[in-house]
Amino acid sequence: MDDTPSQWPATLRRLRAAARETGFLMSCEERTGGRILELGTGVGEGAAWLLSGMDGASGLVTVELDPDVQAVARAQLGSDPRVTFATMDGGDWLEAYDGEPFDLVFADTWPGKFTHLDRALELVAPGGTYLIDDLFPQPGWPESHEVAVRRLLTELEGREDFRSVRMAWASGLLMAVRTG
Repeated sequence: MDDTPSQWPATLRRLRAAARETGFLMSCEERTGGRILELGTGVGEGAAWLLSGMDGASGLVTVELDPDVQAVARAQLGSDPRVTFATMDGGDWLEAYDGEPFDLVFADTWPGKFTHLDRALELVAPGGTYLIDDLFPQPGWPESHEVAVRRLLTELEGREDFRSVRMAWASGLLMAVRTG
């Protein structure tokens, strides 16, 4: 089966060029892509994929610690009224947020995945989805990271309020749906 997307966000080519220019190597893969929260904007490739699948009434909040990296995403995607950018530590954002829950929480950085996990999961609406990637060993991982990933997977798969499935796809995904 060829699972490579057949349609591409219009801004993707410019985002990838900007990522190369800035040396940013941690963009979303093209196979990862309601009311959506993205933790870890990077240069905006993941946001571009999310926006390309959203209708006009949907909204995306995307959070990034590094203002220089997120500036690339703002330049390419900032004119889209469906996206709201937050430039701050994802853990601080999660702790401060007091709005409605999200239909999809995509945690593509440490906060919401390896830290502040319970808070990120609280923000998933009933029937909503929590998605994480980068679960397969990656070049440059510190030795302790594989242990952290195993611990995270065990915790998520043991939760009674979510049903989860691991996917041996792309960089390794886990999708968990809130059951109640």
